This record gives sequence, structure tokens and C-alpha cells, in this order.
Amino acid sequence: MPRFKKFIYFLAIVLSLIYLFWRVCFTIPWHANLLTLIFALLLVGSELISSFTAYVIIIFRLMQPKQNSQPVIPTYPAEQPIPAIDVIIVTHNEELALLQKTINGANFMTYPDQDKVHIVIADDGNRPEVAQLARKYHAQYVTMTDNHQAKAGNINHALAELHSPLFAIFDADMIPFSNFLDSSVPFFMKNFVDRQENPQHVRPLGFVQTPQSFYNADIFQFNLFSENIVANEQDFFSRDINVLNGSNETALFTGSNAVFLRQAVDEVGGFPTDTITEDFELGTKINMAGYTSIATTEPVSSGLTPVDIKGVIKQRTRWARGVIQSCRNLHIFINPNLSWKNRIILINTYLYWWTFARRLIYIAAPLLYALFKIQVVNANFWVLMLIWAPGYFLLHYVLGNTSSKIRNERWGEIQETFFAPYLFLPVLLESIGIKAKKFKVTEKNVTFSLKDYLYIIPYFVLWLLTLIAIIKFNYGKWGSEIIVGSVITFWLVMHFINLSFCIFIATKRDIYRKSERFPRVTSGSLTNGATGQQLNFTTRDVSEGGFSLQLTANQETLTVGQQFQGTMLRHQTPIHFDCQVVRAVTTDEVPWYAMTIKITDFRSQNQYLELIHNGGNQLLPKAQDSWITPLDELHMNVILRLKKIERDLMHFLHQA
Repeated sequence: MPRFKKFIYFLAIVLSLIYLFWRVCFTIPWHANLLTLIFALLLVGSELISSFTAYVIIIFRLMQPKQNSQPVIPTYPAEQPIPAIDVIIVTHNEELALLQKTINGANFMTYPDQDKVHIVIADDGNRPEVAQLARKYHAQYVTMTDNHQAKAGNINHALAELHSPLFAIFDADMIPFSNFLDSSVPFFMKNFVDRQENPQHVRPLGFVQTPQSFYNADIFQFNLFSENIVANEQDFFSRDINVLNGSNETALFTGSNAVFLRQAVDEVGGFPTDTITEDFELGTKINMAGYTSIATTEPVSSGLTPVDIKGVIKQRTRWARGVIQSCRNLHIFINPNLSWKNRIILINTYLYWWTFARRLIYIAAPLLYALFKIQVVNANFWVLMLIWAPGYFLLHYVLGNTSSKIRNERWGEIQETFFAPYLFLPVLLESIGIKAKKFKVTEKNVTFSLKDYLYIIPYFVLWLLTLIAIIKFNYGKWGSEIIVGSVITFWLVMHFINLSFCIFIATKRDIYRKSERFPRVTSGSLTNGATGQQLNFTTRDVSEGGFSLQLTANQETLTVGQQFQGTMLRHQTPIHFDCQVVRAVTTDEVPWYAMTIKITDFRSQNQYLELIHNGGNQLLPKAQDSWITPLDELHMNVILRLKKIERDLMHFLHQA
């Protein structure tokens, strides 16, 4: 990194520390009433913690060795024998069709010695239909009854029957790509070689975490019409922060898509059963036992993320409570077995879940002053601008400069604001020992009801209060009064924008597609059963319900309703199907046609599923479009929502 850039980073931290010193020593209203003083102290504490988490990211990025910033997948060492690996697919009550796609994907994984890959279905539901599915795919079926230890108990029960030196874990909805093993196992083999050559300085590798990737748009992308603008919300952690953790040899385990050294898991007593985030706790225990862990950047599996607000909130509540539980179990602040880097990473992870309480405090502070003249910061405007503004804006510039292109800080604030009303209380309750009685596996099938609209209430109340505060605080002001009040107005406007996004996110968007489509190109032919005529084509995109195609040059035009028997080629294997034209687009330079598809042959079904799911969905971005500002997105959502209201109104009037 250039020296000038390092100087800027250092200066940002120094100026920020100067501000915090001034903030703590000179701006707290010690003579205010008790409630005001408590809130003022909470606000100062929030600023201190937010600054600490920012410093951790900046310093870790400065410390990150350039050669380890993006893990390079090693080749299989010729001198090492190929290890056997158990691929465990964990299922509880998921739909059979969802589970089948994951099992099918696992069957297509490449490996130098296929006989050493053992597909295992761990089903604690003891379902006969899952056992039958396992037999169809020649997978080992491990079942149990009366499981009281959730996912961890299910995995531990399966491990008791398995003996390979490596094992991989997949949730039932996480479909591996064919290169999953080739992208993870070589890290262990290289580690074996490195330890043999330098046993004193190379620690054993405990696990490799590949990114959590999703093939459908998440609730932020979908409900904000931003599928082509922003990356999946979880990408920032999986492909950036956790990779940064891994550069310090302490990547976190995130529950699926990971490969483990069996010895490491056995050494720490298997998957912990005293927490609902057994993944987070297991990964830390493995690091504490002296093993390293790394996270890779390129997705090699993909799953289905919930897009209903109820499902997303329940999922994050479970994660929040689980991490708080695990941090308490691990004694992260005083545990002598934690390295200083690992301790900092865990503390930062713990503090992340308090972000949502801090976000509510930040929203409330300017509201209290603008609406009720409750002053929680005693500061002269010009002194504040002199001490606060340089450090604040330079620190945020540095955070943006050091981060990847996956997500900018403004988008992060919107996401924090969205979760804040629903996560701050579970985090608080869990922290004082009040546990939730029951947790359910997140439903991936989206179901909406009128109750879902109730989730909009806290956002709307805060949005309305903020709007009133902006008007009330600025009404009648002129000249220097506006300048002096500009800091309060600045924060009110920022929160107003964030809350406007939250209202749009909570206002669901209609889902019309039954399955996601993926851009895939393969060749095939159609045969007209009546005439025997054969037409050659290439696909544009595919989905589980159909595909679109372009005919090769100089062929006839298809019409809606025509039916064909068809064949596609995948890995030199034919996929046989029946199809029907449901849409013809002949106005484009190259005409194309949308087809529904029906496949009855089991082998063809498997090949077609592999065609769809072997690879990410390139229709979804991996990085945020830096040319589109939050105001652009807000304007787009206002226009699109107004158009929908107009269409609905016209439809109603037409029906009337």
C-alpha cells in the first residue's frame, strides 16, 4: 500500500480519536435530568463502539498480507494421496424437491478419485421418502428419532457412523457446484505437505469456509427493484469480511458449504449442542485448539434465501441470539486460549449484533432535540464542526476506500436500519439471560398474508416522526440559524432516507416467477411430432419450469402453442424432454422463444438440474453499482410504486 494512503488512514484514526476524547470529556450533559444523562451516555458509548469496530476493519486491512488477500486454490500435490471425504447433507423437514437438487448437485462434484467421495443424507426427521430418495441417488442414509439437539445433534449422530479424514457440510437448500471439492480439498493437501516440510511453523488447517451464495435476489435486492444494482446482503460478510478473518487464519464457520478436518472436530468434542449457532461456536473452538481456518472468495455452491420479511427477521433473530449464546459460552473477553487476533474478531462479531440498538440510538438523538429540545450533546456548533467534521468524513472516506466493491457504507446503514427495530430487543434479552423458548428452521417457500404488512409499523412511525422533526426544526429559521442547525438537519435527513428505504422493503413486491432463471448456453434440437421436422437451437437461459431459445440461422418462425419433443446436450449426455412455445419475441434482431418443459426420464431430470444449478446466477451482481446513488434508487422506487398504484387503480375502475 502506498505510504500516502497509509498516512491518510492513520490520520483518519488520529482525528477520530481526538474527536472521541473531546466528546467524552467536554460534551456530556452531566447536570441534565437522569433520563437525559442515561441516553447521553448511551449515545457516547455507541459512538465509541462504532469507532472501535471501524478501527478493527481498517487496521486488519492494513495488516492483511497482499499475497493472502485473495486465497489462491492450490493444485492437488502429486506426492499426497487423495483423501476420502464424507459429504454430509443435513435435512430436517425441507421439501423433497429442494433436497433433491442438493443431492443431485453433490453427485456431480468432480474429484480425482470418485470412489473416495461418500454422499451422506443426515435426516433427523426419519422420513421414508428421504430414505427412498437417498437410495435413488446411491447415497448413504443416516436417520435418527427423537432428536433434541437440533442440527448439531443430527450432524454428530451422522459423524459417529463416518470415518473419512475430511467431511463437508451442506444445508438441504445449498446446492454444490461441480468444482466444490476441487476448490476446497487442495487447501488441506497443501497444508499436509507444508506441515511435513516445516512442522514447527505451520499449523494444521481445521476447515475451509466457502462463501454463502444465493441464486435468488434477497429481500433488499428484490423489494427495492435493485437486482441489477446491489449485491446480496450476505456477500459483504462471506466474500469480504470473512476472507479478511481468514487472512488472519481465523475465518468463521457459517453453517454450510465448508470442509473440515475430521480430527479437528473430534478433538473439540464434535458440534456444540448448547447453542443455536453451533457453526460459529465450533469454528472458534477449532481455532482455540490450534487449528487455522480460511475463507475463499469465489462461490462454489448456491442456495435459496428468504424474501419475506417474517422469514428474514426470524432468521436473523436466531443468528443474533445464537452468537450471543456462543460468545457467553466461549468467554470471549477473558478466555486465555484465544489469540489476540481471534479475540478481536470475536469481540467485533459480538459487537456487530449491538449495531441495531446503536442505530436506534442514533435515530432517536436528533429527534429528541428537534421535537422536544432535549439536548444530549453539549457543544458549540463551530467547535463541533472543527473537531467532529474532519475526523468523521475522513474516517468514512477511509472505510469506503478500504472496503471491497461489494457494498458501500451507505447501503450498510440502510440494512442496519431495516433490522434495528426487530433485533435490538432479542439481543438485549439474550444478553441478560432471557432465552427464546423455540426456534424453527427458516422457511424458504414464500407465503404472504395481511399480517406481513404490520412489520411496516415501526418504520412508518419513525419515518413520520423524522419528517415532522425536519419540518418543525427548520420552520421559520433563516440565515445563520439554518447553518447552526445543519448538523441536526443532516442527521434527520440521513435517517429519513434510510427509513424511506425500509418502508419500501417492508412493502412487499409481487412474485410472479415460480422458479429462478439462469443464463445458460447449450445446444439442442426440437422435433415436430406431426411433421418430423427437426430444428436446431441454443438456449439463452433456463429454469426449472422452462427455458428460452434462439433457433439457428435461416429456420422457420415458431408460434405460441406449438409442441415439440426436444434434446439438449450436457456433458455429451442427452437430456430428453417435451416442450411447448409459450412466448414468441420476433421483434428483436434475433428472434427468441420461451418454452415450458416437461421431463419424465430420471437421468434427464438430473442432467437438467445440473445444467441449471452448476454455477452462480450471473443475472445477479457480485458488486454494487457505484454509479447508482441511494437517491437514484429512492427515486426509482417512488416512480415504480406510483406506477403500480396507477395500474391497480385502473384495473379496479375497469372491473367496476
